[in-house]
Amino acid sequence: MDRSHFNRIVGRFASQRILVIGDLMLDEFIWGKVSRISPEAPVPVVNVTSESYYPGGAANVARNVREFTVHTAVMGAVGTDAPGERLLTLLRASGIDTAGIQQSPSCPTTLKTRIIARNQQVVRVDRERKAALDAGQIERAMSYLDAAAGELDAVIVADYGKGFFAQPLADHICEWAGRHRKILTIDPHPHTSLIWNGPTAVKPNRSEAFLAAGVPASDAVEPVLADHALLEAGQRLLAKWNTGSLLITLGEQGMLLLQPQSAPYHVPSRAQTVFDVSGAGDTAIAVFTMALSAGASMSEAAAIANCASGIVVGKLGTATVGMDELLDAIAAL
Repeated sequence: MDRSHFNRIVGRFASQRILVIGDLMLDEFIWGKVSRISPEAPVPVVNVTSESYYPGGAANVARNVREFTVHTAVMGAVGTDAPGERLLTLLRASGIDTAGIQQSPSCPTTLKTRIIARNQQVVRVDRERKAALDAGQIERAMSYLDAAAGELDAVIVADYGKGFFAQPLADHICEWAGRHRKILTIDPHPHTSLIWNGPTAVKPNRSEAFLAAGVPASDAVEPVLADHALLEAGQRLLAKWNTGSLLITLGEQGMLLLQPQSAPYHVPSRAQTVFDVSGAGDTAIAVFTMALSAGASMSEAAAIANCASGIVVGKLGTATVGMDELLDAIAAL
């Protein structure tokens, strides 16, 4: 593995122009201490010490991209509610272009609240109401993408199944990417009926791959390349999505890269410790796409994304990976 070659690829991240499209959320973390059990029920009483907020969902993918390039934009929808206003403020403060975000009272902002005590998550509370875009909102999203064609190198689709995507918009994104020869990567949601046709790459995790392929899930197998059920699911998805590659994230087993007419390629996990897997998939799709946009091959991009994921799972919360951290991880390969 040529580390200097990998360093040159990562060095080109700063010039890449990336748009993230998807379901936007706000992540709230409530930090506290536990000293007793409630007399009302067998649950801990958390004394709150602080609160923090971060972009979540597709907004966290954009946050990961922004660690490497100032040319980061996001398309999605938020409500006119307080979480929506806070999310927009956070994105703008970090230098992410929010011109593609539509704000509407018909699209309430998803808020995920995690209560953390003793560095462990006690409970997560989700406040959301799935709301599909209307015809006018879909048309505005398409128009924004069309107008941005000359200013982008790659597009990341992050589908969390919250209602932003409809088939006409998915079709337009795929057709747009093919017509303009742009890199298009998809992080799909397994419980939607959306069809993604012809993207550069699709990145499900193991369970999502089985669900999307309609193959019964099975226990993980070692070595990964002997996991015939997973390989069968992957081959079905290559055909289903007509994609140039399929990157299946496997947690502690790393990643599996599948391409038509190529042998399966397994990338072992680089994680030293696993503290929190929140947002690891967001980091993976962000860095994988940036590497492809910077000229990496599919296998090189997978290896670099695997390094980044190995770093982020060692952090608490929806964390990101910085340039220096990624270069240090590559140096350790």
